[in-house]
Amino acid sequence: MEISVEKTSELGRKMTITLPESIVQAQITPRLKKIAKEARIDGFRRGKVPTNVVAKMYGEQIRHEATQDLIQSSYFDALKEQGINPAGYPHIDLSDTEEGFSYVANFEVYPEISLVGADKLTVTQQVAAVQESDIDDMITKLREQRKTWEVVENLVAEKNRVTIDFLGSIEGESITNDKVSDYEVELGASQMIPGFEENLIGLKAGDSKSFTLNFPEDYPNEKLIGKIANFEVEVKQVEVAVLSEINDEFVKAYGTKSGTVEGFRDDVKENMGRELTNKLKANLKNSTLTALYEKINLTVPNALIDEEVEELLKPYKEMAKKNKVDFSAMQLPREPFEVEAKKRIALGLIVGEIIHQNELKVDEDKVRARVEDMAKSYEKPEQVIEWYYKDQNRLKDVRQMTMEEQVTDWLLEKATLTTENVDFQSVMNA
Repeated sequence: MEISVEKTSELGRKMTITLPESIVQAQITPRLKKIAKEARIDGFRRGKVPTNVVAKMYGEQIRHEATQDLIQSSYFDALKEQGINPAGYPHIDLSDTEEGFSYVANFEVYPEISLVGADKLTVTQQVAAVQESDIDDMITKLREQRKTWEVVENLVAEKNRVTIDFLGSIEGESITNDKVSDYEVELGASQMIPGFEENLIGLKAGDSKSFTLNFPEDYPNEKLIGKIANFEVEVKQVEVAVLSEINDEFVKAYGTKSGTVEGFRDDVKENMGRELTNKLKANLKNSTLTALYEKINLTVPNALIDEEVEELLKPYKEMAKKNKVDFSAMQLPREPFEVEAKKRIALGLIVGEIIHQNELKVDEDKVRARVEDMAKSYEKPEQVIEWYYKDQNRLKDVRQMTMEEQVTDWLLEKATLTTENVDFQSVMNA
């Protein structure tokens, strides 16, 4: 077997493999004999068919199968012999003659990774605390989640719920399949296109109104984007929200630690503090890894980027399938997915190299601590912990997250840290 390798780009390789005809025939001959024994051909007894007859009838097919098997075996043998680590699948071009068989494999290789600068990152660490006003806002949100509605004779105002009948049309043609009846619109929930809710404000039950609106550029149905639609609306009912009282039933519904009205605020504060701590840690990790990505300028194989883009697009394809929408009609721009895919692949390779060079091992105590922390948000944390440790596969993602955390700690030990004071909302809403 003759092997030659040519560098076509920074990561591109062109490997030519040539096999003598004797090796090809060594693959073909036993196949011919096998078929000769088993084939049923008119004029010959079974098992007595001459191989030259079999070759005439099946030779092309047999040679194709033999060369495919040779590609499979010789390609990996050649990679091993040349010490090449390919990224993704190769593109194969064949050349099959009577003198022998050769093929060209075009592929990419993994980049060589230099960690120069990884120990000199500059990272910004956010600092925040839960304030009393944050707790007030959170309790209000919890009360809103269990709100009830009360019918009123008032004019429609912000945060009201309005029951309407409406008809939408463009140039006289209905876009709502005739009139939509008893449709509930909660003002402030952005259920309708921009401007629709604003046109309801100031109306009362029994009022009717006609108005026109432009469909926005980001509207899911591309056929309606930019179109001017006429809406005819009749208000049937106006309701105001009544926030839930903080009583025993309310506290029980949220399964708080104390289970009492008196301890509810402290429970909320504790939960918010835990969520804030986790978010700050996640933000610090992301900032550190982003700094690492920007410091280590790594060329990533296109084959791996394409694979990762497909992974990133999966949820959108599944959503399109579920909603019976043609995915291509969504017209998602590919560039943002490619940028994210490149970053993910690059960081995976860089982090892997840090782990390899520094012989880092996952800390099982930290894995346990992470599982216990996740279990705290469940009613019976002991059962959650037991569930994880019954199957090591369930711990795989936890171990991976823990190892990434250990790499982050390794980087932060050597990094220059600056702090930024931020508030609870800006951290949690980012």
